[in-house]
Amino acid sequence: MEIDETPMQPAAPEPESKLILTDEAQYYLQKAGQWAYFLGIMGFIGTAFVAIMALFVGALFSTMASMNPMMAGAAGMGGVVTFFYLLIAVFTFFFALYLYQFGDRVKKAVAFQNTQEMTLALSKLKSFFKFWGIFTIVILALDILIFVIFIIAGVGAATMAR
Repeated sequence: MEIDETPMQPAAPEPESKLILTDEAQYYLQKAGQWAYFLGIMGFIGTAFVAIMALFVGALFSTMASMNPMMAGAAGMGGVVTFFYLLIAVFTFFFALYLYQFGDRVKKAVAFQNTQEMTLALSKLKSFFKFWGIFTIVILALDILIFVIFIIAGVGAATMAR
């Protein structure tokens, strides 16, 4: 028995469709880039303020505890609050960084008609939205978890009160 082998011809590559941006679309991208650049810089400034606040909140809580003996528990909370402020600063830094990088790259891409730079700019925008989406999911999950904990604590408190 003989097997007839016919080599398969590779499928002809389909013609690439090129995205062509009109002057109006380039104008909109450039303006979006300018706003993203501005918001990125404002985000860096906001991050710096949050980080500075994180450094002083621990001292504030310790001072409150030394001034009023009723606030002794607040002294131990200074480190916890500092940690959360620094965590917020880290998140806002990355949001600002991705916006800044998108704004900077898209402005260069439009000015020099550089496709590779535009691709990098859009990858930064994708990273910004991906990070924002993951952050949103985590916050919603924490909200639901806290809600469930409060319900369980409320039911437990109600049964103990009887």
